[in-house]
Amino acid sequence: MAKRFFKLTFPPELITDHILYDMGQQFNLVTNVFRANVTHDAGWVMLQLDGKVEDINRAVAWAKEKGVNVEKAPEPALKQV
Repeated sequence: MAKRFFKLTFPPELITDHILYDMGQQFNLVTNVFRANVTHDAGWVMLQLDGKVEDINRAVAWAKEKGVNVEKAPEPALKQV
C-alpha cells in the first residue's frame, strides 16, 4: 500500500459535497485528515491517502475533474506527546 499526502482546496460550491467520503468509497482508499479549515466561502484539507498508487492517482484525477484544487504536500511532522 502506498501513502501520499495532498492539500485539497475546495471552491464554495463544493464545500457541502462529500468528496472525501466518495474518494474512500469509490477508489478503495483510506483517508486521514491532518488539518483543515472550512468556512462558508472556501475550504482546504491536508489529507493522507492510503491505498494502491493507481487508485490514488484515479482519485486525484476525479477530484480535479469535480473542481477541487489538488496539490502534493509533504508528509506532516507529528509531535510526539
